[in-house]
Amino acid sequence: MEEKSMRFVKGGIAGIIAGLVFGMMMQMMAAPDGKPMMAMVAQVVRSESLVVGWLYHLFNSAVIGIIFVVLLDNRINGYGSNVFFGILYGVAWWVLGAMILMPLFLGMPPFAALMMSSMLPVALGSLMGHILYGVILSIGYMLLKRGSQ
Repeated sequence: MEEKSMRFVKGGIAGIIAGLVFGMMMQMMAAPDGKPMMAMVAQVVRSESLVVGWLYHLFNSAVIGIIFVVLLDNRINGYGSNVFFGILYGVAWWVLGAMILMPLFLGMPPFAALMMSSMLPVALGSLMGHILYGVILSIGYMLLKRGSQ
């Protein structure tokens, strides 16, 4: 495979690894209805199945990992800058994904979770999970990238 294609593959792999960790967190976090947050992820694609929620989450994790490579590959120089960009990337996806897109897909207004007291702990847990995702993604990608040099 061409070097550029391999970077995308490595970004996807790092995204899936980070997504597995974040997904385990979501599996343990409960939505206000008492179900795991992963069930809420499944509702985005009109399902109640945890398996569907996981598959959708991991697909998105891989795609977001590839987007990370497209946007930030040339800016990653070391662990410090890498973790910094990982945190920013995680926060950006929390705003775009969890606060804007997911509520819209579920028929709610953007930032609805921040306006509902029952969802505030979930929103803050989601922020922590997205930051963790970004850090694991960025470090994982850097390690995969360096391992092939």
